[in-house]
Amino acid sequence: MRFDWRAISGPALTAATALAAICADRTLIAVPNPAPLFVCIVAFAGSLAGFASGMASAGIAVVGSALFFLNHRATPGYDTTDLVRLALLAMTAAGTAGITGLLRQRLMDTLAWERMHHETAMRLSAALDQVDIGIVLLDADTRAEFINRAFRNYFSLSDEQADAKPPFIALMYHGRDTGAFELPEDELAAFIARRTAMMRAGDSTPININLRDGRVLRFSCTALPDGGRMLSYTPVTDLVRHTDDPASAEFYRSLRDHGDRKLSWHLRAAE
Repeated sequence: MRFDWRAISGPALTAATALAAICADRTLIAVPNPAPLFVCIVAFAGSLAGFASGMASAGIAVVGSALFFLNHRATPGYDTTDLVRLALLAMTAAGTAGITGLLRQRLMDTLAWERMHHETAMRLSAALDQVDIGIVLLDADTRAEFINRAFRNYFSLSDEQADAKPPFIALMYHGRDTGAFELPEDELAAFIARRTAMMRAGDSTPININLRDGRVLRFSCTALPDGGRMLSYTPVTDLVRHTDDPASAEFYRSLRDHGDRKLSWHLRAAE
């Protein structure tokens, strides 16, 4: 039991209530049995500081009730009715302390578990932002729950757009509207429809996506147990461009001349 304000507040409140009831009953007016109020205080103590504080409050409540009933007869002492009341109060207060303490402990364990998993998720998210593979996690309704930094850079997706949890089809239309895909406009609709169908079916067959800036991404879809999807966009420019038509070398060289140094080593194969 920790001796901080949470731990001592329940016992202190129980003792103060017992003393107030005894003093008022003996000097001012007749006070009804404070047992229901004691049970409420025990529940408060158990929920605030746990089982130990609740049991301490329950013990003080029983002692306070015993002193309260001491002079309620013509002669000091207790009869059977008083003893039954004290026994019922003891059982009720102890049960209340046990239940509230257990519930509080389970709540604290759940919060600790959620905090640990949240920290793990944050570390994983930070790690995925460091890789050059675009990662998108979709829920069962195909809305993006997570979009890493690489995907945002590949498709010029702003943080506001990514954090809004857009559906997969909206990501495809964004790529179309920003001219990300190296495809004729009359083929974009069929391309988007095919990609969407593959995603919904959980088709894991990888396909290459040519971007207008000369990069090539290998797209693959993985079905998750909860009905969601994990989409990955792996850069494979250096593995694919060396098979391109040599006549296109001037095109890739022009991309390099425009200052995209990051791609220069990818484009050497095209020459």
